[in-house]
Amino acid sequence: MIGVFGGTFDPIHFGHLRPALDVLQGLPLQEIRFVPLRTAVHRSQPVATAVQRLAMVQAAVEGQKGFVADERELDRDGCSYTYDTLVSLREELGPERPICLLTGLDAFGELPTWYRWEEIAEVAHLVVMRRPDANEPRDPELRRWMEPRMAIEPQALAHAPGGQIYLQDVTQLGISATAIRSQIALGLSPRFLLPENVLTLIEREGLYRRQAPTSK
Repeated sequence: MIGVFGGTFDPIHFGHLRPALDVLQGLPLQEIRFVPLRTAVHRSQPVATAVQRLAMVQAAVEGQKGFVADERELDRDGCSYTYDTLVSLREELGPERPICLLTGLDAFGELPTWYRWEEIAEVAHLVVMRRPDANEPRDPELRRWMEPRMAIEPQALAHAPGGQIYLQDVTQLGISATAIRSQIALGLSPRFLLPENVLTLIEREGLYRRQAPTSK
């Protein structure tokens, strides 16, 4: 059973990594693939290049058993649609192996705005990472779609290639990539918000620093 965790990862930080580890330890997963997107659809474009963000993901997952960097979206032109990525994985892994798409609760609440969203569950399970005290989405259309697909036990996901939704409680850390980029632009250190080897890469590449205005 494979987990898939996509995002801009601009930069990747402990707010991504700790919840993913909770999922890896809570579900019968062999691995979680971190998939940095190439071209954002529902948000502004990343600041760091695709190559730089992939390097940060590779640095972040180094040494953690079960964490894998996956560059498939960076090799594909056009918008980075989750559905297309899952279809690509399904073609690679075959029709029977369970695939679990990891998503935060807020992002899951926006699922009806995603490209071919109703077909995503035909390709994979959805694992919704949430705080233990969080409420479920209020959108009535989404709730109607969820109800017949809800899994009570994580082991149920291992018995089908996709089609179910599981709510996984995870550690929620109040860390954001936007805040990290802002700190760096102000000359402040984001140390202890992200892995040290990712910070080393950011410093070496000069990422997220405020650019001085060019003279005319």
